Amino acid sequence: MLTRNFYPEKKINTFYPPQRILMGPGPSDTHPRVLSAMARPTLGHLDPVFTDMMEELKSLLRYSFQTKNLLTFPVSGPGSVGMEMCFVNMINPGDKVLVCRNGVFGSRMIENVQRCGGVAIIVDNKWGEPVDPQKVEDMLKHNPDTKIVAFVHAETSTGALSDAKTLCEIARYHDCLTIVDSVTSLGGSPLKVDEWNIDAIYSGSQKCLSCPPGLSPVSFSERTVELVKNRKGKVQSWFMDLNLLLGYWGTTRTYHHTAPTNALYALHESLFMLYEEGLEHSWARHQRNHKALKAGLETFGTKFLVDEKYRLPQLNAVYVPTGVDEKEVRRRLLVEYNLEIGAGLGDFSGKIWRFGLMGYSSKIENVMLCLGALETVLADMGLKIQPGAAEAAAHQVYANSPLTSMPAEALN
Repeated sequence: MLTRNFYPEKKINTFYPPQRILMGPGPSDTHPRVLSAMARPTLGHLDPVFTDMMEELKSLLRYSFQTKNLLTFPVSGPGSVGMEMCFVNMINPGDKVLVCRNGVFGSRMIENVQRCGGVAIIVDNKWGEPVDPQKVEDMLKHNPDTKIVAFVHAETSTGALSDAKTLCEIARYHDCLTIVDSVTSLGGSPLKVDEWNIDAIYSGSQKCLSCPPGLSPVSFSERTVELVKNRKGKVQSWFMDLNLLLGYWGTTRTYHHTAPTNALYALHESLFMLYEEGLEHSWARHQRNHKALKAGLETFGTKFLVDEKYRLPQLNAVYVPTGVDEKEVRRRLLVEYNLEIGAGLGDFSGKIWRFGLMGYSSKIENVMLCLGALETVLADMGLKIQPGAAEAAAHQVYANSPLTSMPAEALN
């Protein structure tokens, strides 16, 4: 007979989460069609019907990344696993890797280089600003034996967008491969892997793809595949070894690991929805909702962290108004409106809010709800607010920038 010591200390019931509106730095709201796809019957990961779906998934990812790379697939794990996959496969001990740091996620890249036994050459940029191409050019001139240039395309910690095309051009001129973090940009901002000559790129399912966390889309150029095939030593991670994964995501379907079948159904559905909407329409939708949110936020006197020409439409970082308790505002939005927004990280902790407009979360009703809720909460805290001004400003943007050619669902 089991002793009572092994029973839970309190009664446990079925967990049913509240219905939140996710307007933080991620994850974003999951579309009902995607949730429905996850509930479909589970298949074996080597089932021929499932492998047909895998081929479609790869094709949809190539469209999303704008690439013809054969090695384009979703890694079983969050964006951090996609990041590690790029670094562990491409770096040999002693390799020099130039890492651009302009926020939290550049720092994670540096950590990966060091764990792989590489030598990190760091180009630091002010948080809230894009990577400076001239700094990269100058550093490569002083380090001609550099093998790889790594940078974050869309820095989630600040909302800054870097010029990936120019950075990749500089890297290629200096005969370097590139590793690009597109966790927040894929599906929300222009991203063209082949046109920009990106060698290795990773993203996440939970941001502009409107899918739950847990999968990391990646794509590798032929140059990268040849590098990995011809490396001298074994890849330090068995699970993330591209030489082994080629067997499963290639044409032979060699068993590697038990793939998360239902999660892959979800990603397939989310990518199919992106294809239905069209990449350019998705980019335009994110930009339109950003402009409306921006117009409303500015009526409160808030200032954006990032200069407008480098600003991510899907991640809006704004300074907290003077005298406002930023934690209390976030708490009230969550408790009273079921609305989640993000706090600042690092040096910006307690100083900024981060409003996400990603994927299914990027819609008119969310923008209007957020502005109305903020107006009420900030007015209660003593901020001088003109009632209705924020929503009126947002409505004006929508009236002046219709997207009538888009599918009806995308307009919302």
